Amino acid sequence: MSHDARHTRGYRIAFAALLGALATLGPFAVDTYLPAFSGMQAALGATPLEMQQTLSAYLLTFGLMFLFHGALSDSFGRKPVIVVALAVFTIASVGAALATSVKALIGWRMLQGASTGAGLVVGRAMIRDLYQEEDAQRLMSMVTVFFSLAPVVAPMLGGLLFSHFGWQSIFWFLAAVGAVLVVTGAWRLRETLPAEHRHAFHPAALLAGYREVGASRPFLLLSLAVGLNFNAFFLYILSAPMFLGVHLHLAPTQYSWLFIPSITGIVVGSQLSGRAAGRLKRAQVLRRAYTFMGVSAAANLAYCLAFPPSLPWAVVPIFFYAIGSAMAMPTISLTTLDLFPTRRGMAASLQGFVSGMINTITAGVIAPAVFHDTRTMAGAMAAMMLAGFGCWRAYHVGSRRPVPAPASPPG
Repeated sequence: MSHDARHTRGYRIAFAALLGALATLGPFAVDTYLPAFSGMQAALGATPLEMQQTLSAYLLTFGLMFLFHGALSDSFGRKPVIVVALAVFTIASVGAALATSVKALIGWRMLQGASTGAGLVVGRAMIRDLYQEEDAQRLMSMVTVFFSLAPVVAPMLGGLLFSHFGWQSIFWFLAAVGAVLVVTGAWRLRETLPAEHRHAFHPAALLAGYREVGASRPFLLLSLAVGLNFNAFFLYILSAPMFLGVHLHLAPTQYSWLFIPSITGIVVGSQLSGRAAGRLKRAQVLRRAYTFMGVSAAANLAYCLAFPPSLPWAVVPIFFYAIGSAMAMPTISLTTLDLFPTRRGMAASLQGFVSGMINTITAGVIAPAVFHDTRTMAGAMAAMMLAGFGCWRAYHVGSRRPVPAPASPPG
């Protein structure tokens, strides 16, 4: 691929669309089946806790495999890791469609989770392989736009599939999407990591790399900031059956009341982030992003404490919070990858692992603890946002401290 070709607008849009499509598998595998929770519970004879475990089990393996997707791509190349992961996802989706018990479904969901993160993690490394800072931030923002369409389309499509064809059709649909992406990835995706830049796949070298990246205080602070910022918003996505079905009394086909404002906010925030590339410093972008998130979380908490939930006011703060979250994510992600320019795949893996573990805790512990009341949900949102801001602030202050000069030798 020539240097000029990769910098044309058409190539960037096509590349972003493909990487965005790969990254949508994660949200699709979560959001498409949420409207079918009650029907699946009845059909499989499952308890509400077991149905929640189909989500928690997916997120657990999703987060754990983040440790390996990027490291494997640093050793074997970006493209093979993505294509193999897509094939595994397709097989797991077929298994989930054929499941006759909730235990079998949980097993197939774990396999889905183990495979869906490859496109997101390796895609970030591919962007940084090809592009410098301004172009990388613009492309990351474009990927976020494509990626953000999934949470709006997925629940509406899932509700329609469930209503007309039953819950199994949702997983058959996911299998079809996986098969299309396997073929497209094998045909159109180009390798971005030359063989001479790859690391040998050796356990000792791998552990040394994990120690180098994982023990870095700046890396941990940035990764926690990304995960906490996103999960303050993701809490509402995970709690959609309770938030929309119980608190707002909406049918599964009406879940767009949450997802359309959320995704519109993400698209707006991603566009703002892309436009800021080359014009504003990263710290300036993040100050604006945290202003959106902070004001929105505070307004959401104040509204929930003062009034019973009703439309559209219950979702307005979530829209504005999504703008801030989408503005912050590309900037913090690129800052994290730039800490380790020779181990971008591993850095993307470990960043995804940290975020994935926060996702798992939110799905398995925080959401079930707070989704019974909109006031506690709003409090949890504000607390996670403040924790994310605290992590970013600690990194920012630490990065501005001068490095002490080495002591002069005696004599």
